[in-house]
Amino acid sequence: MYVDQENVFFYLTLMNENYVQPAMPVGVEQGIIDGMYRFKAADEHAALKVQLLGSGTILREVIAAADLLEKDFSISAELWSVTSFTELRRQGLAVERWNLLHPDAQAKTSLVSANLNPLNVPVVAATDYMKAYADGIRPFIGQTYAVLGTDGFGRSDSREKLRNFFEVDRYFIVLAALQGLVAQGQVEASLMSKAIEKYGIDPEKNNPAYC
Repeated sequence: MYVDQENVFFYLTLMNENYVQPAMPVGVEQGIIDGMYRFKAADEHAALKVQLLGSGTILREVIAAADLLEKDFSISAELWSVTSFTELRRQGLAVERWNLLHPDAQAKTSLVSANLNPLNVPVVAATDYMKAYADGIRPFIGQTYAVLGTDGFGRSDSREKLRNFFEVDRYFIVLAALQGLVAQGQVEASLMSKAIEKYGIDPEKNNPAYC
């Protein structure tokens, strides 16, 4: 940065939790830099599909949610690791600006749109951050988009309970994915009720955003 006089900065984020980092898929180096890369493709032959986005440590919950969707509901999930929702929004807005100023040229497509819209299935994003962070890419997603985040103030004796309190764990990710399929008319709402009962979710629990 100093020698080349680049107007950039780099940062290293450290979490206070030890866990095994999933292996990096082949050929995703540029996606990591750009803000997102596909961690796992959905089964192309599956009748029901969703797309799950995970950022930070919650990516592990997203992976676990994909396993539950497959095992309990025969729903295949395409998994995306998002390294920067900020960069994705910045790139999407830059594309919108370019299209605005070049009406006679072929319109460009944002990275989010190019990656997520072709599959045309519900999208769920889960992070350790406030919902507004992942919600920033909503304008570039053409289908149902649900965001799970840690709005509010929570205390707990374990990370597992804290993630349940904030409704960002694997069970709420599954529930949000089912809601997206309900919204698109692909499954009945009764499937959500089944998930609530199966995973012991309390529908009357306090809203974490107001706690």
